[in-house]
Amino acid sequence: MAAASTTKISWRLQEFEAHSSSVSCLALGKSSGRLLATGGEDCRVNIWAVSKANCIMSLTGHKNPVECVQFNMSEEQVVAGSQSGSIRVWDLEAAKILRTLMGHKANITSLGFHPFGDFLASSSMDTNIKLWDVRRKGYVFRYKGHTQAVRSLAFSPDGKWLASASDDCTVKLWDLTQGKTITEFKSHTAAVNIVQFHPNEYLLASGSSDRTIKLWDLEKFTMIGSLEGDTTPVRCIFFSPDGSCLYSGATDSLRVFGWEPDRCFDMVPVGWGKVSDLAVCNQQLIGVSHQLSSVSSYVVDLKRVKKSGGAVIQGIIQDNQPLTEPKDPKGAALRRNYERPTTTCSSQRRSPSEDEADEKVSSAEIHNAEDYKEIFQPKNAISRTPPRMSEPFPAPPEDGEFIIYTPETTSAPPLAASTPVQRVEPTVVSCAKPKSKPQPKIILSTRNEPIGLNVADFLPVSLDTLSDEEALSQIKKGHDTMCVMLSSRHKNLETVRAVWAREDIKSALDTAVSMNDLSIVVDILNIINLQPSLWKLDLCTTILPQIDKLLQSKYESYMQTGCTSLKLIMKHFWILISDTLKAAPSVGVDITREERLVKCRACCKQLKNLSNIVKNKAAQVGRHGSAFKELQLLMAPLDDSL
Repeated sequence: MAAASTTKISWRLQEFEAHSSSVSCLALGKSSGRLLATGGEDCRVNIWAVSKANCIMSLTGHKNPVECVQFNMSEEQVVAGSQSGSIRVWDLEAAKILRTLMGHKANITSLGFHPFGDFLASSSMDTNIKLWDVRRKGYVFRYKGHTQAVRSLAFSPDGKWLASASDDCTVKLWDLTQGKTITEFKSHTAAVNIVQFHPNEYLLASGSSDRTIKLWDLEKFTMIGSLEGDTTPVRCIFFSPDGSCLYSGATDSLRVFGWEPDRCFDMVPVGWGKVSDLAVCNQQLIGVSHQLSSVSSYVVDLKRVKKSGGAVIQGIIQDNQPLTEPKDPKGAALRRNYERPTTTCSSQRRSPSEDEADEKVSSAEIHNAEDYKEIFQPKNAISRTPPRMSEPFPAPPEDGEFIIYTPETTSAPPLAASTPVQRVEPTVVSCAKPKSKPQPKIILSTRNEPIGLNVADFLPVSLDTLSDEEALSQIKKGHDTMCVMLSSRHKNLETVRAVWAREDIKSALDTAVSMNDLSIVVDILNIINLQPSLWKLDLCTTILPQIDKLLQSKYESYMQTGCTSLKLIMKHFWILISDTLKAAPSVGVDITREERLVKCRACCKQLKNLSNIVKNKAAQVGRHGSAFKELQLLMAPLDDSL
């Protein structure tokens, strides 16, 4: 590998169209870090090799959009749950359906394979958790206790416990055999999105929409740490294989956390958006995210990331002396370790005569036979030697640019050390039927090209007949107009900044609103959203009418800013507004109280209007719908009071 290419810490590996409609979920194979499953609104589950251009196989059978996918430990099986509550398990080696499981009454939200048994756990919007034996129909246990949708499930490494995270702000620990709750953790202040067990110790991590990660001791059933620093809801966490640190995938970065004491070892900028899954292989962390019908994968070189010692970010712990690296990163002396069975049994194959009805409606379409045989078929033979480790993904050169290519064959070009980052756009995969891509109604916050613009429109019909000066003049048409617009925006921001420095934030925000330019309001809100201590009730009366415009904007970035501001207002001011409006009239004249009452009435009226907008948008499918569903849950008290 060239010397210049060794200085990159993170890079995008590929981007490709994964389905003919929006992608709703995806999962990496944790053992290899090289296998990817995607589920879409086209009701299909597609299997990919990470960094390869084309779909290996497409699994059909679901009649509703696929909401959740997961590989088993050996990556020989994949399970998918749909919007209707049905679950299907496929054998990837045999390329056939293994089992269809029916029983949930709403969307499947999370799935997990038992670490060494033929068991599968599922959770749903119906608040129930079910444990299934893949070898037979019907669930083995049903675990009831959560009051809202369950978002994440995880089996303990010894296979005895199951952890669940829910929108009801709790994490529950279940005894699998007895079917009852062992304990419940209640320290989160918002929906809990993800739970993960430490690979060795009796330790559990949970990530929440309250933007914290909490660590729980499973011997004493107490919280031993609360890791903060994320500016968005925590949706993706992953313990390092040796258990020495915890990785958290934020919207624009990877954070590396330690505990006892709580600290952030490192923060690596990665523009992966809402990263949905993480895996580690060959000292590289692989992250995958989806947006509309496309999927992107990213690589972080963990050899260049600080995973211990005194690297502390943003003063979670501020000591002048660096922290010494622990001699035993697994912390075996601190906490009890899991006891695992000494041997494991492979799952029993079912006879071809079973579930014939399922096989008629479910199939595995193999699109890339060579890749399929290379990845799945060798596992049928007993390996007499250690399996060959896959090579790490090579980093692109420092000045590497994206290469856009359209493969003409069913196999991707090999990745070489000198190959820059690739943008993959397959055209021969039948699992994503080629068709003209519709113009999105929402202009995405991260995109590679301007929406609705065609470079050819700015070029003369024929450059051959023009001189160089004339051709350049044609190409630069509109540049001056753009410069004037950007200069005007900069001048307006300088004006707002001067008012803020001279007076206060309320006056600065009023000035921004008076300019009648929503982009200026967004710029200011993006600053104050990061500093909740700046917020006052006066600020809410000014911001709420602007949030109305932001939520209905065609720009995704504007909607995101509006959602963040609305969440902050509901979290910090709703109780004050509700209590003020419900309070009995005071005796005598209290001018301060009257002013507060007027402001609370104005805020409540605006919040009711915004609640209707949120309800309408929550019906959307995909990433936008999920953001507004989260807001709808937060604004539920509006319907029950006043």
